[in-house]
Amino acid sequence: MHAPMFPDREMGRAGAPAVNVLHPEKSRRIDAMDEIKRALEAAERIPFKNLVVHLGESTDRWSPRSIEYGMTALEHLGAFARPLGVRLLVENLLSEATTPEHLVSLFEMSHLDVSVCLDLGHAHIDPGVAEAITVLGDRIGSVHVHDNHGTKDEHLWPGDGTIDWTTIARAIQDLSKSPAIVLEIASSQNDAATTPDRIKKAFDLF
Repeated sequence: MHAPMFPDREMGRAGAPAVNVLHPEKSRRIDAMDEIKRALEAAERIPFKNLVVHLGESTDRWSPRSIEYGMTALEHLGAFARPLGVRLLVENLLSEATTPEHLVSLFEMSHLDVSVCLDLGHAHIDPGVAEAITVLGDRIGSVHVHDNHGTKDEHLWPGDGTIDWTTIARAIQDLSKSPAIVLEIASSQNDAATTPDRIKKAFDLF
């Protein structure tokens, strides 16, 4: 399950602020954590193992502030998630605060038992998928699968961009624990006639 990125169904298009646990305003951080906790409560009725969480937005920088707020959010949300049998997975975003190296630093400083959702499309843009897998290693608990051309987040089907899927699939297979594989394809890329076959081909990669 993915944690909410906005508190409404319009993904912020109606003006709702983003769910941002790194926001400078304390009230916004509290509201963000409350929104994520409401999503976690779904595990009482619909059991799931992982909750993918965003730490901040694309503009958030790596700073003492983001480190402090990130550690606080993960500790707080982790304490709420554990009794529900849910593990937190932090996604690598296109932000300075969530590069693979910075996520590992955050986990090591906080001593928290948190894993990573490796977004292959984001990693392809920066710092490169192979490097991200090397840095994150067995912290990877889930993988978001989609492709792009290395410059923007396009959410294409595997093979429609420039990711080297043969090499990357092998690297993921070599991890000591098999991560959950989730396709994350833009709705504009879907066609009823071809989608079932493309889904099968995508999962066959792994």
